[in-house]
Amino acid sequence: MNDSPKLHKALHSVHLWGMAVGLVISGDYFGWNFGWAKANFWEFGFAIIWIALFYVMFALCFTELAASIPQAGGPSAYAKRALGDTFGFYTGYLVLVEFLLAPPAIASALGGYIHFLFPIIPSFYAGIGMFVLLLLINLTGIKQTARFELFVTFVAVMGLLFYLGLVFPHLSMERIPSFPTFPSISFSSIFISIPFAIWFFLAVEGVALAAEEVKNPAKDIPKGYIAGIFTLLCLAGMIYVFTASVVQTNEIATIEYPLSFVLNSLYGVESIWPILFTFIGLFGLVASLFGIILGNSRLLYAMSKEGYLPNYLSKLTKGPLVPQNAVLSGGILGILCMLFLDTAELITISALGACGMYLLSLVSYIILRKKEPHLDRPYKAPLYPILPVVAILFGLFAFGSVFYAEPILTIVVFVVGILLGGGYNMSQTRRNRI
Repeated sequence: MNDSPKLHKALHSVHLWGMAVGLVISGDYFGWNFGWAKANFWEFGFAIIWIALFYVMFALCFTELAASIPQAGGPSAYAKRALGDTFGFYTGYLVLVEFLLAPPAIASALGGYIHFLFPIIPSFYAGIGMFVLLLLINLTGIKQTARFELFVTFVAVMGLLFYLGLVFPHLSMERIPSFPTFPSISFSSIFISIPFAIWFFLAVEGVALAAEEVKNPAKDIPKGYIAGIFTLLCLAGMIYVFTASVVQTNEIATIEYPLSFVLNSLYGVESIWPILFTFIGLFGLVASLFGIILGNSRLLYAMSKEGYLPNYLSKLTKGPLVPQNAVLSGGILGILCMLFLDTAELITISALGACGMYLLSLVSYIILRKKEPHLDRPYKAPLYPILPVVAILFGLFAFGSVFYAEPILTIVVFVVGILLGGGYNMSQTRRNRI
């Protein structure tokens, strides 16, 4: 009998909706706008539509995996079951790349929003301070963490609706360029803007990382996850079109607080509206940063339990049963990344990890359908096997765009992964001999 402590089962579908939206919602507040530095309105719009279709297809398949195999390792657990230990390790590594590099990108933007409100506070130190504060809140336990995440997510959604309401009276569809003819479309611009389209949805799969803490995985995971995806689709579409209809896209293509800038342009620096919105907008960035800290800590915990990472990362605190070492280790790595990489680089490499993981998860999904046909599947994705095959083709295109955008950093990520994987395989071989 295994008497080791277990994670609390305390989450319902509404908490999972809050996590799915909360993990991603900062992508509506910043980051996506960097795509306008690479492509015009329609080109970047095509990239967003491509990625939105991919995420819908991926979500349907991934929901089946999460509901059938509710383990904290999420994609790593699915790949291990379908493809073996080595692919389980590499899939977990790619998720770590995504979930360890997204928080410093969000923290950097959070610092920028705070600096916008209080210019006396340097944005870098504000970002670090908020990062540390949210790490500490994550140590209080899953019930408190989920409630806090649900609250800040709700406020963040209200903030985006508030922004849309403020922008609405100023909409001018004349700012939207006419639909382009085929020869005038730059496919290279579409291609290189894809990493920033991914940012609109990046980390939504983190819901699966809390699967062991869900009371009724078969019922709650499909409801919460799919509802979250469609909430994000609606918000992303409205934010994109509304914003382009009130400002020149190149005006906000390189700043970390684009929506506040838009309201400042519309209402003036003396108006209360940009300040009020920015204050509410902080909740959006807090929701994502907080939720991804939760996700990466659970992944470190799960990979440690599987033997992929050192044992100390799976130690749980007494009382709240929180993987404290995993929370703190992920936070320290994130803060170090803030020191050496800028926001656009962090976004791109985080997208790289995500795309690699999506592809391995979809392959695992197809293999598990064949390998374990009698596995209890409370939810089944439609249109099998066409849906996952088309999703893989879409995912390969997205992966190629990220590689093209940051080839050197991509190679570094893969070299590190190969070295770590080699070290893991050597340690496993030595352990088996003993």
